[in-house]
Amino acid sequence: MTPTTDEPLRSGSSIVANTTAGYHILKIDGYSFTKATPTGDYLKSRPFTLGGHRWFIRYYPNGNTSEFKDYILIFLNLEGIVGIEVKARYQLRLGDKVGQQALTLLEVSTFTSPRGWGYPKFVKREELEKSTHLKGDSFTVRCDIVIVNEFRTEEATAVDAPPRFVSVPPSSLHQHLGDILLAEKGADVVFDVGGQTFAAHRCVLAARSPVFSAELFGTMKESNTAGVIHVDDMEPQVFKALLYFVYTDSLPKTKNAEDEDEDEDEEEDVVSQHLLVAADRYNLERLKLAQHHCEGLKKACFHFLNTPANLRTAMATDGFKHLSRSCPTINCFSIVNSWFLDFLVAWPSLLQTLRV
Repeated sequence: MTPTTDEPLRSGSSIVANTTAGYHILKIDGYSFTKATPTGDYLKSRPFTLGGHRWFIRYYPNGNTSEFKDYILIFLNLEGIVGIEVKARYQLRLGDKVGQQALTLLEVSTFTSPRGWGYPKFVKREELEKSTHLKGDSFTVRCDIVIVNEFRTEEATAVDAPPRFVSVPPSSLHQHLGDILLAEKGADVVFDVGGQTFAAHRCVLAARSPVFSAELFGTMKESNTAGVIHVDDMEPQVFKALLYFVYTDSLPKTKNAEDEDEDEDEEEDVVSQHLLVAADRYNLERLKLAQHHCEGLKKACFHFLNTPANLRTAMATDGFKHLSRSCPTINCFSIVNSWFLDFLVAWPSLLQTLRV
């Protein structure tokens, strides 16, 4: 006995047109010269390919018959083997801006070579010459085409079936990695930087930095029975920020500008400068990107400093004096042969870009 149900079984299908869409821009440059073309004669665009077929556009400056001699005619033609049929919808209009106006395609037409389809009264010459489309003795025609390749059938969802939506949340990988860095969970290596220790994970460091990879697993691997790697020539707060970037691909958030005093601002600038040196030391490309983007600024600064008066003015600034204090190993009098001066100017904005 066949069981009965409260609702009948439902199924559905769809017939879908498989199409190829595109457009071609034809520019008529030297319009006034084309007006000498006799009625019935046309100028031909270069062929273009769309949907596996070759097409071209015919431009009749004075119409194709005496009836349309006051009009410009535009026709779309299929180029190729006689007898081949291609079904397509098309639109011809003045202008070349995508989205300039709503697309209104004509009904499906059957194109065969050499027959074409188009507008016998595309635009009256008098109207074109008074319009804004004619600029500098030139105008453009945009031809939109939608080619019908074939038809296919698809299974369709029942009309009353509830829609299925799956919302995929944004990645939180960087948050989880930041958490294990702070919690030191599963850490298997310890760094000693200026007497302060930092626990980390070898695999994470090696995956993010080729220098860390060589130090921890390669030929540069440091042998230390205590499992502590000493990092020289680096401040603890700089290494801490570097680790945070390695794990989260971002820099630690700083205090609000209104909560910082001048000394804290100066300290943050120093950390930022040394952080770029650390990024170069461990070959962190994304962090070094800030340095790479300084090339144009560097050239402009060097050009400015070529003048002795400009150089003296730059060396008298507070920023130059601050650089001398924060980086005493730098020979400030040869600054024009290094990138530090332009880096000093550019770093705050570049640092903010990395934090976004």
